[in-house]
Amino acid sequence: MGVTAKEVNELRKMTGAGMMDCKSALVEADGDFDKAVEILRKKGQKVSAKRADKEANEGSVFAGTSQDGSEGYIFSLNCETDFVAKNDDFQNLGNSILKVVLESKPNDINELMALDLGTGETVEAALTESMGKIGEKIQITDYFKVGGEKIIPYIHMGSKLGVLVSLNGANGSDVSSAGRDVAMQIAAMNPVAVSQDAVDQDTINKEIEIGKEQARAEGKPEEMLEKIAMGKLNKFFKENTLLNQAFVKDPSMNIQKYLESVHSGLTVSEFKRVSIGE
Repeated sequence: MGVTAKEVNELRKMTGAGMMDCKSALVEADGDFDKAVEILRKKGQKVSAKRADKEANEGSVFAGTSQDGSEGYIFSLNCETDFVAKNDDFQNLGNSILKVVLESKPNDINELMALDLGTGETVEAALTESMGKIGEKIQITDYFKVGGEKIIPYIHMGSKLGVLVSLNGANGSDVSSAGRDVAMQIAAMNPVAVSQDAVDQDTINKEIEIGKEQARAEGKPEEMLEKIAMGKLNKFFKENTLLNQAFVKDPSMNIQKYLESVHSGLTVSEFKRVSIGE
């Protein structure tokens, strides 16, 4: 059957799909709008499968907190090109997902994907539909939920990098500025853990082995290798664990001392760092 330009335009406004795609869907559906929408969604699913081997190394990071600041949420919405990442439709999709995340507080990415966006479709369905419209692979690759006394979110310029910091020991004081400083530190220095006690044993073993091999390559005697490796491990802790890192804004103190200078007992209990394309 034939379809009118008005019908094609109406379906385009409903779905955001291209004019030719809308016309083809309406023809295939014999003018039934509901069936045409289903056809377009199926096209999105085909796009998803077709682009499964594509790299989605562009996108944006979205983060927010509950009203009382005791819970934080962060995720990355990935696509294939920076052009799409900057597109209003893509950004609106990310913000819509963040809105329902803040309302529903999913515990993991599976719960997130099953959330209703308030339009009758799930996050997963919306991603599939967007792939049909845009023609690129679109996916959520990281999602984290953080709890604590005070959660501070930070999105770095360009939205390619985001951080959540959980602060404890504020006792009602406004520590937002300090939290932002620490979040910027995490963004810049990419620590592996909050403190050396939080570094996993596999990482410790790997650093000790690397230290021994470096010392051996330098011709150090075998009986000294363990001691030298432990010295290198302590240096690793100082440079790569957040509380022990030199504060970027004032290298005369580490992060723990900086937080103590802001408020006695203030510290970091947890952080999450999400980056696009790293």
